[in-house]
Amino acid sequence: MRIGITGHMNLTPASVPIVAAELRKVLAEYGEPLVGVSCLARGADQVFARAVLELGGRLDVVLPAADYRERKVKPDNREEFEVLIGQADNVRVLPFETSNRDAYVAANEAVLTTVDVLVAVWDGAPPDGKGGTGDTVQAARGRGVSVTVVWPDGAHRS
Repeated sequence: MRIGITGHMNLTPASVPIVAAELRKVLAEYGEPLVGVSCLARGADQVFARAVLELGGRLDVVLPAADYRERKVKPDNREEFEVLIGQADNVRVLPFETSNRDAYVAANEAVLTTVDVLVAVWDGAPPDGKGGTGDTVQAARGRGVSVTVVWPDGAHRS
């Protein structure tokens, strides 16, 4: 089963363990073999990637652009990013030089075209621009990809 992730990057620190527990529960229901597909953005994507790996699954990464690692991964998140990307079975870098909304839309499209299910760590807020969580949920639903929303009690965005 190939499961993709979309979700908020700005989870509060107190929300991370709550969301992680709910993701592990949801992912365990799909059984094996489990392949998680993620762009490894800070927040929900990385929490999802850790959950997939903890459950013995494989990780496929889609990076939106050539400069993503240098430009978008902040110093306080670099170690976590490097650990996770180092555990990925596959890393695909899309043919964009610069990380921007177009690259993010393309990355989300690349995830959606390769998954059976999309998990959305999403508070239900309407789309706020191309490439965001709400936009990705709409795109998935529009193309008939099953979406499982994860937003447990106590989850918040900063």
